[in-house]
Amino acid sequence: MTAGIEIARHYYRTEVAPGLTGVPHAAALLGPGSEVLGYDDEVSTDHDFGPRVQVFYPDRDTAGAFFAAHLGFDPGDGVTVTDWLHTPTQVLASLTRGAVFHDPSDELGRRRRALAWYPDDVWRYALAAGWLKIAQEEAFVARTGSTGDDLGSRILAARLARELIRLAFLVSRAWAPYAKWLGRAFADLEIAASLGPPLAAALNAASWQEREAGLGTAGSVLAAATNSLGLCPPLDPAPRQFYERDIQVLDASRFTIALAAEITDPELRALLDRVGVRHGVIPRLPGTIDQAVDSTDLLSNPALFRAVRLTPPTTR
Repeated sequence: MTAGIEIARHYYRTEVAPGLTGVPHAAALLGPGSEVLGYDDEVSTDHDFGPRVQVFYPDRDTAGAFFAAHLGFDPGDGVTVTDWLHTPTQVLASLTRGAVFHDPSDELGRRRRALAWYPDDVWRYALAAGWLKIAQEEAFVARTGSTGDDLGSRILAARLARELIRLAFLVSRAWAPYAKWLGRAFADLEIAASLGPPLAAALNAASWQEREAGLGTAGSVLAAATNSLGLCPPLDPAPRQFYERDIQVLDASRFTIALAAEITDPELRALLDRVGVRHGVIPRLPGTIDQAVDSTDLLSNPALFRAVRLTPPTTR
């Protein structure tokens, strides 16, 4: 089967471009669609598939309008902290992947570069929130399993595996796609070679002890990868005992604390001050939009994901 990207490229070159000779324009295939991510196959052809291309005319500012329609803002005008926090990674993936067929004025290129990756302090914030999600449930796989609740233990293992995979995208500087392609895209990450086997072992484990061990190994891999980023002082990536119980955890909140402490951006520091802490030291981080919300309808609708309040109001 010919990939959808190549079908679009051929369609532009043979059918669209000849009719636009001498007309300033850009052309691409961006936005929703499995072929934009390069994951289309024979099954994809049964709906919303076929020759298509987007044409942008600079004198009509259609590039800015296109990006604003998908994001709620035009990255050609810059990307604010609020923009970063409110934009789902699946939307960022759909606009920075795909293919550009013609862009002589760099109308598409400069917008795609603006969306390439988080600024360091937003990156720290997202990583801190991701590790906090691990910290909040990391002891429960063993706790539920030890009470005989094997189904509960399996459910929690799957939840943690998903959050660890999302952390893998963050440490790899890659935008995570939506759920259907999350595992497929994860397999393309370099870290998947070392992270994938313990995650698979945890999800296939027959006992809670094996689940705990697999997740512990996976957490240590990601902890070491977080250390290598240099975004905060390095921390011991080895699991340790959870209080006095027969439970091993990474104590992931250590990374939340360390990463948050390195944030200097004034807007993010004000956010951290407003959300406060628990247990005296651990920041209460809602995270980015797709760390805080898990609604497909919301995450695919700019009017909705831009309307979510991710921070408490400023106290007057």
